Amino acid sequence: MPEKTLGVVLRSLKYDDNSLIVDIYTATRGMVSFMVKLPKSRKAAVKGVFFRPLSILELDFDYRQKAALQRIRDVRFAYAYQSLPYDPYKSAMALFLAEFLCRALKHEADNGPLFSYVLYSLEWLDASERAFSNFHLVFITRLTRFLGFYPNVEAWHEGDFFDMANACFVPSRPLHHACLEPREAALIPLFMRMNYDSMRFFAMNRLERERYLEVLNEYYRLHIPEFPALKSPEVLKEVFA
Repeated sequence: MPEKTLGVVLRSLKYDDNSLIVDIYTATRGMVSFMVKLPKSRKAAVKGVFFRPLSILELDFDYRQKAALQRIRDVRFAYAYQSLPYDPYKSAMALFLAEFLCRALKHEADNGPLFSYVLYSLEWLDASERAFSNFHLVFITRLTRFLGFYPNVEAWHEGDFFDMANACFVPSRPLHHACLEPREAALIPLFMRMNYDSMRFFAMNRLERERYLEVLNEYYRLHIPEFPALKSPEVLKEVFA
């Protein structure tokens, strides 16, 4: 069945000398895995350059219901990045976001608002000229709205603990260990209400940023089956040190 859709590349793995297995989050099918043949001809329509992490593509493909790997017939860039691949800070953030989204969206079906949020966020990061060091934290925090485990920040009161397992604020420490102390719990409603334009007014030092990212990773691991410990945060630590 021929289909056309937009998609964001999340992972590209070499299969053999002229093939890739590419995971793409699409607007119409959610996460889809493709087998991509890379012809040696320079005039070929499908080239490896299209499948770099976070590339935003227009795809023509034949969807087969029972196939584990789909086949791409034609591909084009839907958005040409101006700075994200070339800025060392943005490219490190992109590496992290690609790994994070590949894990977080692994079992997601089509979701128009979620896809639009991812697309808008990537284009905003590419266009931003300054004050984007908290971007990934705001992005991941607000992503929980689309995945079904966002905290009810309206129920937060100063001094509350955050029960991470049940995604809610409580006045006293839960019996389990998956919780945040009041000082760190207060960051959750702050980031939920923050957006990309206002985040520059909230300053965090490197250690605070690294700690909040650890909290977010732990939170996602509690709510998404098989969500692993990620490797790319170490790259962020080095770049933003």
